[in-house]
Amino acid sequence: MAELLMALLAFLLLHSVPAMPAIRGRLIDRLGRTNYFALYSLVSIIVLGWVFYAALNVDFIPLWEPAPWQAWITLIAAPLGAFLVLAGLFSVNALSVSIRQGETQGAIVSITRHPVLWGFALWALGHLVANGDLRSLVLFGGFAAFALGGISMLEKRARLRLGETWQRRAEATSVLPFAAIVSRRARLSSDAPMAFAGIAAAVLTFWLLGGGHAELFHADPLLLVTPF
Repeated sequence: MAELLMALLAFLLLHSVPAMPAIRGRLIDRLGRTNYFALYSLVSIIVLGWVFYAALNVDFIPLWEPAPWQAWITLIAAPLGAFLVLAGLFSVNALSVSIRQGETQGAIVSITRHPVLWGFALWALGHLVANGDLRSLVLFGGFAAFALGGISMLEKRARLRLGETWQRRAEATSVLPFAAIVSRRARLSSDAPMAFAGIAAAVLTFWLLGGGHAELFHADPLLLVTPF
């Protein structure tokens, strides 16, 4: 468990860098924007691999009994989370996490102005429900808490960074997914990044369900699923 906690701490510290404009700006100035994102992505993958490696080596301590409905939550939440993360990363979004810059907000922002964080939280919470053991509570609970806790921090930083334009940009979206659409402050639409995210999330999901998840994590997500 000690190694898992260390790996999680390293992951959380690493993913705090994009929310620190001073440090992020120095790294981009020194490395260049393309090299920064390439290096950051590589290190993130390595650290994430360490997190899962450490989790798989923790003793299994059950907390609740598995049930088919729990697996269905994962099968719905995880692909949706992957879609939001990918759409958020590849869409222009001055209000939250994104790897693209530009003036026109991406279509995914009409759903929520924090798609990456909501997607990561959905993925984590979906896995937490279906894995009723202590290591999963620490692992996925930590991921979800980090993602949801980061929303308020990014809100404050966006207000300071954008100044007077923040209110105008924020009026056409919402923190809570679909709230702006329900209140008719925004209209649901799509664009190329959303289409790419949908296709990529679908391909990734089919690969994982077809054996990829079992090969990587020694667990088949479909074993627990039975018809209602």
